[in-house]
Amino acid sequence: MNDHSGDDRKIKRPNTQDTCPVSRSGDGTWQVRGYAQARAVLRSDATVQAGLGIETVEKLPAKVRRPVLYRDGPEHREDRRQTARFFTPRRVDEHYRGLMAEVAERQLAELRAAGEAQLSELSFGMAIEVASAVIGLTSSRPGIRLRLERFFPEKFGKPGLTSPHGIYWLVRQNVNWLRVYLADVRPAIRDHRREPRDDLISHLISDGCTDAEILGECLTFAAAGMVTTREFMCVAAWHLFTDDALLERYRAADEPGRLAVLHEILRLEPVVARLRRRTTAALELAGADGPVKVPPGALIDVLVDVANTDPRAVGPEPLSVHPGRPIDAGATGAAALSFGDGPHRCPGAGIAILETDVFLSRLFAVEGVRMAAEPRVSFNNDVGGYEVRGLMVTAGRGRS
Repeated sequence: MNDHSGDDRKIKRPNTQDTCPVSRSGDGTWQVRGYAQARAVLRSDATVQAGLGIETVEKLPAKVRRPVLYRDGPEHREDRRQTARFFTPRRVDEHYRGLMAEVAERQLAELRAAGEAQLSELSFGMAIEVASAVIGLTSSRPGIRLRLERFFPEKFGKPGLTSPHGIYWLVRQNVNWLRVYLADVRPAIRDHRREPRDDLISHLISDGCTDAEILGECLTFAAAGMVTTREFMCVAAWHLFTDDALLERYRAADEPGRLAVLHEILRLEPVVARLRRRTTAALELAGADGPVKVPPGALIDVLVDVANTDPRAVGPEPLSVHPGRPIDAGATGAAALSFGDGPHRCPGAGIAILETDVFLSRLFAVEGVRMAAEPRVSFNNDVGGYEVRGLMVTAGRGRS
């Protein structure tokens, strides 16, 4: 399916070399690689969310409201309708652009003062403050970054009761939930009950959610708004540091031009490369040799990184960075499927891209900024996500 000449990707994921747009693996899971087929799965009303720990969530008592990520159907659509106002382009521009600029300047002041910094630390500081404002986590005790680092570690273990390793991770997981609740979520809930605001936590309170349910929603949005944005900022910077022509184009462009560069990098380097769905009814997809019928109850892996490089949708040289390339007419954005599609498409896509541009446009305006060391990359196998660490940047006279 893919032309591997001119491969600009920094993130080298394992490649099975399977070119079928739809196939069934040995364990019975269906794998979707074609762009049109992937979009059809994500938009279908015959599929529901799978993966992302949904098995654990399903064990909760029926009276406990699930986070929006784990809901489907009319309830999910209504919740998305009610919260859509927090993510409109106008709100992002009026409520968050100024905050993004202030936070970016504070983070980059650390780089200017020290002359060097880990980009993952700067980007995480940026992502935490912006996402906290959107969610309403504005009453936290000191140390939120460390608590979130513990909650979203670079490597996860599997909790359980059958081994010392499993018991360790079970205890650690519950302790981390408690830390975030006591130091971040509970103080925010108390303040919002006294003084309601126009943010997610006030919406959840008015909707009758319990503290535990609000905690679950906050951590869901934290993972999407803090962790993934942090990683994209790092990989986008990595591309710009190592491609002089692309960096020159980015620096010279107006905001729409810069956003086009970032969308194209994200198309090539989706932070979440695997989206899982389960069919609730038979689903017919276009296969290499004719229609393929996926039965009810089947687990589907949508391989976003492969679908995003389907030349039938993105044109020639699919593994190269070409900002402004035409994407299939049915696409919801220039980043192809990197923000998902259908009912579960990321609502904060506009925030993430603008936030990345606000930070990177200022980073690359710092005098003498350069990449001092290439990063290391690790993977989260559950979602095919990457983590970029060790990208050291330096700045100042004589460092360029």
